[in-house]
Amino acid sequence: MSVYEKREQHARPNHGDVRGGLEDFERDDPSKPPFILNWTEVKILGIAGVGFFLDAYDLFIINQVTSMLQWRFYGGKSLPSTLSGLVKAAANIGSVIGQVSFGLMGDYFGRKAVYGKELIIIIVATIFCISAPSSVGGDGVLIWLTVWRIVLGVGVGADYPMSASVTGDRAILRKRGVMLCYIFANQGWGSFIGSIVTMIVLACYKGVLDNDNPANWTKTDGIWRIIVGLALIPAFGTLYQRLTLPESVRYNRAVAGEAPPVDASMKYADVENGSANSGPGFKQTYDAEGNPVPRPNPDVVATEELDPSVLPKEVIVAAQRQHWKEFRAYFGQWRHFKILIGTTCCWFLLDIAFYGINLNTNIILTAMGLGGSTGTAWNRLFQVATGNLIVTALGFVPGYYVSVLTIEYIGRKPIQLMGFGMTALMLALLAGLFPRLDHGGFIALFTFLQFFFNFGANTTTFLYPVEVFPTKYRATAHGISAACGKCGAIAASFGFNSLVGPIGTANVLWIFFGVSILGIPFTFLLPETKGRDPDVILAEEEKRGLAPISV
Repeated sequence: MSVYEKREQHARPNHGDVRGGLEDFERDDPSKPPFILNWTEVKILGIAGVGFFLDAYDLFIINQVTSMLQWRFYGGKSLPSTLSGLVKAAANIGSVIGQVSFGLMGDYFGRKAVYGKELIIIIVATIFCISAPSSVGGDGVLIWLTVWRIVLGVGVGADYPMSASVTGDRAILRKRGVMLCYIFANQGWGSFIGSIVTMIVLACYKGVLDNDNPANWTKTDGIWRIIVGLALIPAFGTLYQRLTLPESVRYNRAVAGEAPPVDASMKYADVENGSANSGPGFKQTYDAEGNPVPRPNPDVVATEELDPSVLPKEVIVAAQRQHWKEFRAYFGQWRHFKILIGTTCCWFLLDIAFYGINLNTNIILTAMGLGGSTGTAWNRLFQVATGNLIVTALGFVPGYYVSVLTIEYIGRKPIQLMGFGMTALMLALLAGLFPRLDHGGFIALFTFLQFFFNFGANTTTFLYPVEVFPTKYRATAHGISAACGKCGAIAASFGFNSLVGPIGTANVLWIFFGVSILGIPFTFLLPETKGRDPDVILAEEEKRGLAPISV
């Protein structure tokens, strides 16, 4: 008897008390393109997307904040290199902690028990960041920010496995990739809004900063606090919705040991042609031995909810007791562990290049002629903000939305392979032509680099752990994969500053070229996940004796 069959007697759908709102999904219309969402799906994106908005917003503004602190405490000169590296890496250090710990808790205690707590951490940490006492001096403020940005990073990092799992648990199969792309695209908007906010706040201070009077440089103290503090608005705006979000049907089924819903008429539909339905994303899924597996009906949407009154507490406790044993047994099998190696290594390599570039945009913008190296304090800060806006508008946001439009047509694996290849090409051109490029050429290449980061591996590395691992291991696997990515970001944040001086910017770009090339072979460890339901595959593996079964 499989775990599904054994536990199904303890939990059954409650058809008489169907939740409305986010749990009451409308029936999907397969005639519409997958990127056309209904109102229920849009609400989910609004709730889950704010964490990624804040992640990118923070990533952008920390470069602005450090520039402003140069004028506030160091007379416009560079910050101490060690403290500068720490304050930039702090959020990523915290993210590693948040991603692993909340990923583990999200699978063990459930999404509902954990979701929303990460936003509370972000809110508290942001309040403490903007409360840094100026009386402790420049070094003291940087240390203060480092400590609280680590805490902030815990919250931001926790949002990765939680929001990804909450969305993946609820998404209709043919729209799953699109919805995850929409959520991740909030990073583009975070960067874009961050640049707009910085320019608006700077414009308000132009009268006092657009001169050479050092006495006015203290005004930058208010600017950076306003910019950082504005992140509290979207955080407070979605806190209640996260804390009250009900558990998903799919997660409840996984905990109760129920098999995912399967439409018998589609069980082995059109196997010869490899298609189980018309439209993008619907190809027959195969198990580890190449056998076709049953598929959920993409038109049957999760409108039923498990009634807690018929799910005894001892069943939940027993499931939690078995969780880690099953987790170890699942990833103890090479066919599953090699996929985890693929998701972790690809994300690690991607983030070395991605964060190495984006945590040090001031250096890159200087090469574009937008580094703010001349003029008054206001002119310099405004030039940097303008440069970031240009790069974000031309490369960041378009890359995300091309992914949204194509992810269910092209597939994840081709996009990731293309992304690693094209970013490697752009980095090679930037590195090889670095001494000779004029400002226009540098802007063009850098814009294409950002475009192929986001219409490429930066998006797909986020999608893969959600789509390739079963629901009951999804948050943990996503947290581990994302944490490995942030380890790459930490290495890049310290390595870039340490290496630019001794070997030069061009050679650092060659290093990023190398890590992008390395991402290609690791991508081949990953299956295509378009139309793939990992819960159905796990259920079929259990029936065939290929997966660990708890009894």
